Amino acid sequence: MEITDQDIAIFNHTLKSNSPYDFSEYSEKSLKRRIAKLLIDYHVDMSGLLRNIRENKNFVEQIIKDITVNTTELFRDPVLWQTLRYRILPEMKNCKTLNIWHAGCSTGQEVYSMLILLYETGLFDRAKVYATDINADVLDTAKTGVYKYRFNINYLDNFDKVLKENPFNFEEFNDVPYSKYITIDKNKDTLSFHKFLTEKPVYRKHDLVKDNNIFFVKFDIILCRNVIIYFNYKLQNKVVQFFHDNLHDNSLLILGKQESVRGNIALHFEKNNHVFQKTQNYNLNNSYV
Repeated sequence: MEITDQDIAIFNHTLKSNSPYDFSEYSEKSLKRRIAKLLIDYHVDMSGLLRNIRENKNFVEQIIKDITVNTTELFRDPVLWQTLRYRILPEMKNCKTLNIWHAGCSTGQEVYSMLILLYETGLFDRAKVYATDINADVLDTAKTGVYKYRFNINYLDNFDKVLKENPFNFEEFNDVPYSKYITIDKNKDTLSFHKFLTEKPVYRKHDLVKDNNIFFVKFDIILCRNVIIYFNYKLQNKVVQFFHDNLHDNSLLILGKQESVRGNIALHFEKNNHVFQKTQNYNLNNSYV
C-alpha cells in the first residue's frame, strides 16, 4: 500500500492528539516506510491503524518501538573510537569530572564501548555516564549488558581494532583480552559485560523531540549517532541547538557517519571529521582527524 502525504499528516495529527509523541518533524520518507511496514505487521489498513492509536495506549507504545530505529554495535565505526581512544580522551586527563551523554543509546553497546575506553584511559572513576532512548525496552536490554554472542561475534573485531591496535603508532600493540570486560559463554550464546561496567551508567527514557535536559548537568561529550538522520532539517537543527546549549564551552558533539550540523547552528561548531566542538574559545586539536 502506498502511503501518501495526506496519510502522513493524518497519522501525525492522530498520534500527537492521542499520545505524548510527535513525529511531525521526522523524515517523511523514513516515516512512510515505517508506516507501510506497520500496516503489514499488524494486518490493518490506515483507518484501522488510526483507530488503534486513538483507542489503545499499549498499541501506541508498541508502534513507537517499531517506528524508532534501534541499530547499534560494539565500537561501531572503529576509526571514530580509535580517535576517541588515542586523541580525544587523553586530552581530558586533567578534567576533575567528565559528563558524557549517549542520546538515543538503543541497546547500549555504544555505552559499553565508551566505558571501556574510559577505563583504558584512566578516566573511568571521574566520569559520569548518562544514556537515554525513547524506547524503554532497549534501555532494559542496555541495563543488563547481556547480548547474543553469535550475533555480536563479528563486532569483537572492532574491539581488537580499537583496543589492541594504535593507528597513530603502528609499533604499539596493546594485548587487551576480552575477559577484562566481557564474559563469553558460547554454550548459552551470551556475551555479558562485567558488573563494574553495567553499574556505571544512568539510564533514562527521553524523547529528543520534546524533553528538556533531564539530568540538569552540562556535558563534556554528547554522542548522538545515527539518530538525527531520521529527522527533517528543522528538527535536526532544533536538536543540535539543544545539544549546543547543554555542552560546556569547547566540548564535543559526536554524530554518525552520515550526519552533520547544518544551517546557522553550524557557525557555533568546529567540525573535525564527525566530531563537532562548541566553538566558543575554540580549541579543537587538528590531530583528531
